[in-house]
Amino acid sequence: MKNKTRYRKKIVILASGCAVILFLLIVRLSYVMITQSGYYTDRALELHQRERSIKAQRGKIYDATGEVLADNVTVCSISVIHNQIKDKEAVISLLTEKLGLSDEYVRKRVEKVTSIEKIKNNVDKSIGDEIRSYNLDGIKVDDGYKRYYPHGELASKVLGFTGGDNQGIIGLEVVYDDVLLGTNGTIMTYTDARGVELTEWGEERIEPIPGENLCISLDRNIQSYATQLAYQAMKTKEAASVSIVVMNPKNGEIMAMVNVPEFDLNDPYNLNVDESSLSEEEKMNMLNSKWRNGCINDTYEPGSIFKIITSAAGLEEDVVDVDSGFSCPGFIVVEDRKIRCHKTAGHGGQSFLEGTMNSCNPVFVTVGMRLGSDRFYDYFDRFGLLNKTGIDLPGEAGTIMHKKENIGLVELATISFGQSFQITPIQLATTVSSLINGGIRVTPHLAVKTVDEEGNTKRVFTYDDDTRILSEDTSATLRGILEEVVANGTGKNGGVEGFRIGGKTATSETLPRGQGKYIASFLGFAPADDPQVVAVAIVNHPKGNYYGGSVAAPIIRQLFENILPYLEGMDYN
Repeated sequence: MKNKTRYRKKIVILASGCAVILFLLIVRLSYVMITQSGYYTDRALELHQRERSIKAQRGKIYDATGEVLADNVTVCSISVIHNQIKDKEAVISLLTEKLGLSDEYVRKRVEKVTSIEKIKNNVDKSIGDEIRSYNLDGIKVDDGYKRYYPHGELASKVLGFTGGDNQGIIGLEVVYDDVLLGTNGTIMTYTDARGVELTEWGEERIEPIPGENLCISLDRNIQSYATQLAYQAMKTKEAASVSIVVMNPKNGEIMAMVNVPEFDLNDPYNLNVDESSLSEEEKMNMLNSKWRNGCINDTYEPGSIFKIITSAAGLEEDVVDVDSGFSCPGFIVVEDRKIRCHKTAGHGGQSFLEGTMNSCNPVFVTVGMRLGSDRFYDYFDRFGLLNKTGIDLPGEAGTIMHKKENIGLVELATISFGQSFQITPIQLATTVSSLINGGIRVTPHLAVKTVDEEGNTKRVFTYDDDTRILSEDTSATLRGILEEVVANGTGKNGGVEGFRIGGKTATSETLPRGQGKYIASFLGFAPADDPQVVAVAIVNHPKGNYYGGSVAAPIIRQLFENILPYLEGMDYN
């Protein structure tokens, strides 16, 4: 009797447990079927959905006049879907012929059992349409976009280019990639368990969102003419390279930035050499050199143009004025070093104005000594020379300058006339612009705003241009001195009839010394009394005559002769 009771209890407990478990299963099933039905339906659909990307149209780049500098062309992406192919050999034959690919390459991808296999991107639209017209099962042809540069080489090292995925590689294309890129869309199709598309179900599309169009300050007309002059100078002087920067000194907007030789933006990987004997590393090094923007990526000794900075500091500190007297016997001795003037016979007695017009080294060494290393170094910092300019281009190099504690008398002397340190061309142009515009430090830049396809402004780029680095009076005095340099001094080859031009020449020897390699340069601005444009030309390693006044000044003169009348009639707004 006791055993029967015990067994009954066990049966009751077991039955109760089963009932509880069953109840819980029912509750869970009800929850899944009712509450979570939508979630699991979506997951089930996903198992039978095939997704293909739709490339977004990259934003265009416009110059200051509204000319398109970077555009898009329609291209096609060719893919195959293994489970939908009915005639494998026909598919392989067609794609091999039309795409110019090997039979082995195409066959491997056609026979690969995947949901979708990419064959080739950025296929010409006409070829894509031709492939589509054959209506072979298993081939998918999707339209997309590829970057196209209507002007080929123009501003190549400024604009930059994009890769196969439509993302920026160098230049503005990479700096403003997030603005230009847009958002890709998708095409979703439904398939059965075998992966065959269910055409009767149609497809779902999420349309791509195009990128914003970028409006920049660069003027195609000024860029084109500056490029022409640079190539002309490089050919005439058999120079290694020529760089030109043209900017608005009042707000830092870049009107032109030239680095010749330039390269074809539509074929950026072409080295124009026999590549068969080159390693991949050698090819990459050559490409990086080819793409390098010397105006911002490279530093050099500025030479006598830097005397503008020495003048500004000396005038501001009242250690010199326009009429201060100096004597030049053809050299000046600093410690045990005899530092020579370019005029070995000397300039004799002269005022500071005359010394600047003559680009006399002893005069500027004396000004540097009067300032002293501490004060002079403080002005480097004040003028922004110890920091990067902040230009909106990648890879800007910084100034290579002595540490303050390492500036002795000899270093101070050589710095005062632009030697023994290095800066970038954009830093030089920016600093001089800030000294002659009334004394306000500007930020060099290209981006102005972005607009949508209808031309509506989406965002406006702003820059910190309100730091005073020089008094207005000193700035005015400096402009007057530099106007005399062009009117009656070493910069006379930079003068333009009918316009007031200020400027400064420079000739510097590249390191290591003694190789006979020089850099000829000239910086000019106009009008001298109220500068609207600053331009600097740098000619690297010219053959024959290598003086800045003879080689670089005529480049800026020709540039100004053409663009000054043009700018008078322009309203970029």
